[in-house]
Amino acid sequence: MNHCRRRPPAAARASATAPGSPVRKTRTEERWADMRKWIAAVKTELGVDLDVDIAGLLDMTKVVAQGVARPAAPLTSFLVGYAAAQAGGGTAAVAEANRKVAVLAERWGAESQEDPETA
Repeated sequence: MNHCRRRPPAAARASATAPGSPVRKTRTEERWADMRKWIAAVKTELGVDLDVDIAGLLDMTKVVAQGVARPAAPLTSFLVGYAAAQAGGGTAAVAEANRKVAVLAERWGAESQEDPETA
C-alpha cells in the first residue's frame, strides 16, 4: 500500500477551500503577477505607453537562448524594441520584429545542429 500522498493540483486545492477563505496563488501565478508589476513600473519609468506581449517576447527569448546562446536573449530583446521603434513603434511593430527574430532564431538553431563546426 502506497502511503505517499501527492498534493492535489492547484485547481483542486482552490476548490477545496472553505467559501470566503482566501485562495493562495501558485508560485507561477505569483511570478507572473510580480512580472506584470515590474513591467508596469518600467513602462512608467521610461514613459512607455504600449501594451507588451509578455508571453510572445518570452517565447522569442526562449528560442534565442536555446537556439543561439543564453546571453543573446536579453540583447535580442533590446534589438527587437529598437527595431520596432525605428519602424514607427507600436504594438504591431513590436510583434513584427519579434516574429522575424523568432523565425531567425529557429533557423539559426536548426542550422547549427546540422553544421558540426558551429555546434
